[in-house]
Amino acid sequence: MSTYAARTKEELKQELAQVQSHFDELKAKKLSLNMARGKPGKAQLDLVSDILTVLTDPAQCISDGIEARNYGELTGLPAAKRLFAEILGCKPEECFIGGNASLTLMYDTISKAYTHGLLHSEKPWSQLPKVKFLCPCPGYDRHFKITESFGAEMINIPMTATGPDMDLVEELIRDPEVKGMWCVPKYSNPDGIVYSAETVHRIASMKPAAPDFLLMWDNAYCIHEFDGDFVPFEDILTLCREAGNPDMVFEYASTSKITLPGAGVSVMAASVDNQKYMESLLTIQTISYDKVNQLRHVLYLKDKAHTLELMKKHAAIMLPKFKCVLRWLDSQIEPLGIASWQRPKGGYFVSVNTTPGLAKRTLALCKEAGVVMTGAGATFPYGKDPQDSNIRIAPSLPPVEELEQAMDVFCTCLKLAALEQKLA
Repeated sequence: MSTYAARTKEELKQELAQVQSHFDELKAKKLSLNMARGKPGKAQLDLVSDILTVLTDPAQCISDGIEARNYGELTGLPAAKRLFAEILGCKPEECFIGGNASLTLMYDTISKAYTHGLLHSEKPWSQLPKVKFLCPCPGYDRHFKITESFGAEMINIPMTATGPDMDLVEELIRDPEVKGMWCVPKYSNPDGIVYSAETVHRIASMKPAAPDFLLMWDNAYCIHEFDGDFVPFEDILTLCREAGNPDMVFEYASTSKITLPGAGVSVMAASVDNQKYMESLLTIQTISYDKVNQLRHVLYLKDKAHTLELMKKHAAIMLPKFKCVLRWLDSQIEPLGIASWQRPKGGYFVSVNTTPGLAKRTLALCKEAGVVMTGAGATFPYGKDPQDSNIRIAPSLPPVEELEQAMDVFCTCLKLAALEQKLA
């Protein structure tokens, strides 16, 4: 099988006829498949549903002398702080335990920066003429939506095989208007890249011109290997403290893809000084988060070692799905020379980069054939992919048999889009 670039116009026309015919067959099946978000599938939810019955006796509701069913303990149960600190590698006193979504804590942090300013802010960001935010991309659309909603000017930072382009980052942070940067340091969304030790150390050692520069460290996939053993990762809070930047970083994680996404627990880790400052603001907003659910997670997950054993069971469900995606791409797309992709060992996505100009058309064709995927451009600030090439595949939700159908549709649509472009 030769690449499309190497074929004659007549050969491309013959290929188009065959691909169009197969596309019509797929459309006739009237499929309804969804790969738009990184949702755990039913098998994963069933795997952990015994968490619902781990707390059955009222006598269990006392934790470290604290009544979990009552008001109070804004920052979370000490037992939950100890659990997350062990998983992240930080200190319990650096942990704030929130509700089911770490995204809420991220939004709150950005919101407080705009309404009140951060610990080292001269004034609230809303009173500044301009706020700029660095956005490694392709990246997580919900991150970009948060900063966009507050009016920040977002700046694209290209991702490399070892993380964000740090030469560019170090140049841009000389501007005092650059107030922060989004990061997904382990199995980045969507590329699945693990930041190298050198990149992490360069980030921790940055000297931004803005005294209140905010490093948003979304460690969403910190223990989410699906292929191979757990990969240890240095604690960013310790590295920032050692580099003289103790208050620069806020780290986030949750149990969303460990237990139940709609009923999990989140954590915001930051310096003790940052915690005290944020607590002074959040105490006006809420009395406490769901401590009964925090206790449920402490009893169920127990400690880091036990949690990693659970993640191996998740991995056994996830790995066949990623193998399915890569098998289709390797066999159907790689020989044609119309796209490249990452081969992640963890996280929830496969990131595909097509020949420029194909992403929107490919996804429109997928939708036509009954397969919904993350929208083209979503992995870039403002939803604008300058190359119209990045596509995020989220294989976790469908069972493998449905995923086989979805990948048949995806590969067919990508071929069709590429052939249309070649013959235009």
